[in-house]
Amino acid sequence: MTLHQDAHAVLSGWTAPSDEEEALRKEFLRHLETHDDAMWRTCAPGHLTATTAVLSHDGEQVLLTLHPKAGKWLPMGGHCEPYDASIEACALREATEESGIAGLRLLPGPLALDRHEVWCHPPRSWHLDVEFGAVAPAGSAPVISDESLDLRWFPVLEIPEPTDEATRRLALRAGERLRGAGV
Repeated sequence: MTLHQDAHAVLSGWTAPSDEEEALRKEFLRHLETHDDAMWRTCAPGHLTATTAVLSHDGEQVLLTLHPKAGKWLPMGGHCEPYDASIEACALREATEESGIAGLRLLPGPLALDRHEVWCHPPRSWHLDVEFGAVAPAGSAPVISDESLDLRWFPVLEIPEPTDEATRRLALRAGERLRGAGV
């Protein structure tokens, strides 16, 4: 199965938790059906990306990066690569690379969808973001990468500004999924 096929299967089988995300799910599927290159950053109208809220082992904190281009506290995430076997593999790879934490465990997902304008292809391009959650091993210490201005743990209910509602929503849903998994 290709990454494109995997993303289509994941989105086809996902039940959106809101009307807004159901509309996004359908939009993402249409995008996949009309763009063979929908998974790659070269797809100028927009491309699927993967984002992951990294939670502490107890689910009380979320690790956020101060994104250098967006200027906001955001979860880990980014572009798919040809060697990613699945959208989940992309989410886990990006979270591991950007957090510097080995042994992250991906929660069952996706947890949310988000569509936001980006700078990949001026004047306008879109990230069609498939969002996940992951849990860090106890005692994990993040290591800042060159893709971040800063990297910090924050209480899930006290995410600082500047951020966005998608980040807050994802952190809350990841915490709910972790508690629901009984871990």
